[in-house]
Amino acid sequence: MNDLMLRALRGEVVERPPVWMMRQAGRTLPEYRAVRAEVGGFKDLLMNPDRAAEVTLQPIDAYGVDAAILFSDILVVPEAMGLPYNLVEKVGPRFPETIRSRSDLDRLHAVDPERDLKYVLDAVRIILRELDGRVPLIGFAGAPWTLFCYMVEGKGSKDWALARRMLWEEPALSDALLAAITAATKSYLHAQIDAGVHLVQLFDSWAGSLSRDLYVQRILPHMQDLLEGLQDRVPVTVFAKGGSHFLGDLATLPCTTLGLDWQTDRRWARDLANNAPGGPKVLQGNLDPSVLYANPGTIRAETHRMIDELGIHRTIANLGHGLYPDIPADHGRAFVQAVKEYVPATERETTTSA
Repeated sequence: MNDLMLRALRGEVVERPPVWMMRQAGRTLPEYRAVRAEVGGFKDLLMNPDRAAEVTLQPIDAYGVDAAILFSDILVVPEAMGLPYNLVEKVGPRFPETIRSRSDLDRLHAVDPERDLKYVLDAVRIILRELDGRVPLIGFAGAPWTLFCYMVEGKGSKDWALARRMLWEEPALSDALLAAITAATKSYLHAQIDAGVHLVQLFDSWAGSLSRDLYVQRILPHMQDLLEGLQDRVPVTVFAKGGSHFLGDLATLPCTTLGLDWQTDRRWARDLANNAPGGPKVLQGNLDPSVLYANPGTIRAETHRMIDELGIHRTIANLGHGLYPDIPADHGRAFVQAVKEYVPATERETTTSA
């Protein structure tokens, strides 16, 4: 196996940072679009284990990344709890029903992953068989706050005002919903690990909608509960988009890696991660995805600057968010290749001087 990712996560000295890209499976790849056209809608694809496995594997050859990430969606957990959703093309997710009251909450049920999310676990098993040890497989789930936002609002939002309002107006109800999401997500991630994933990532896509105080007081305890026990089994990454104002608080969680969005200062984050309670954290990130619209020379220079600032040790090279749909696949390859060609600044200066 190409175990560069796993060695970096263990804090071992590596020859270069491992590299993968959020949303690498799909979107920009013509081979993904061909499979999607054959299968139908996005949900049809992710609920078909064989085809989900196929598109999970595509980026390994297409981009040359050091890890595969399961092709799925964070909203499979609310659906497994009894809150189905639709994905409307060019619009986003829509929940016909939402959670606004205790009676709404009482309609939800505990999740049995082997029953309610069997199609995901079947995909994991197929992927691992087809991977045959080439690279590690990343499993994932949505974080409690992000799933809470969708389950309360029923669709995407600019500010998640209804979800934030519930935290203030209905503290007992909101905590009960967060606890239910946490329990479901914990069992789901453990089931992914049982199926064989090598590491997991928790996506808190809407963390940035909350103040530090509100996140720490109301959300962080649920994150702590969710993560307890996971890291004893596999490395765990927490990616809280827009959450740099409480990155120090996230560093107290029992996780291996802190994912950085592109707005986070790298040198500051590295200092924080090196001095995290319980020992140093790995950092993942954090090139601005829009850099991949630039020419390959600029992509290379910006990628090398990112690694200069993060360092090679305990670093996973990635974007600060997912690939945008219209980024050319060649530009994604240019990013990956730039990571693989990285030479430390001191060595570049020596070569230039000679």
